[in-house]
Amino acid sequence: MKKIVASGKTIDDAVRSGLTHLNVTKDRVKVLVMEQPSKGLFGLIGVKEAKVELELIPDPTIEAEQFLRDVSEAMGLTIAIERKTTKEATYLSVSGGGDIGMLIGRRGQTLDALQYLVNIVANRYSDSHLRIVLDAEDFRERRRKTLEELSERLAGRVVRTKKEVVLEPMSSHERKVIHSQLQNHPRVKTYSKGDEPNRRVVIALKEKQM
Repeated sequence: MKKIVASGKTIDDAVRSGLTHLNVTKDRVKVLVMEQPSKGLFGLIGVKEAKVELELIPDPTIEAEQFLRDVSEAMGLTIAIERKTTKEATYLSVSGGGDIGMLIGRRGQTLDALQYLVNIVANRYSDSHLRIVLDAEDFRERRRKTLEELSERLAGRVVRTKKEVVLEPMSSHERKVIHSQLQNHPRVKTYSKGDEPNRRVVIALKEKQM
């Protein structure tokens, strides 16, 4: 926890001085009054200023972003992070020079692992559950489109061959993309089988209605 001691003619002055030093608003700190201001002899000699201790309250998202920067730096990458917050989640989008693909990994496996760790870090500092979605160079959107196209092609194969298709293991998020894309398909159905982390989507023909 970051702490500083600040002083001023009044308690409020001391607090404002500390907030300026930390460059944060008052809701981001805990304030402990260490010394009250007092007037000296005849109100002139030996005037003692107020002294306060400000303890910075960690911001969950900022802590998560710093963790991400530290990991990226350890990998030799300099990144920029764009944040967007909605009712459902906080979205962190990473960009930068160098091989950002290192943060994505094969089929996004590294990105998923980083997202898991970022959520652990954020929720360590939060009183309520936070959901953070991590992306890099719009990988998740590109991956979503790839999976949607793949699911349509495989659905066509199932219809032609009348044989079910079992996809490679995927994360729950990617399986959901497949299920959503084909949920209204007239000829095929989807379901998942297996245990994590080897759970797979199966595309099969719908049973004929009598």
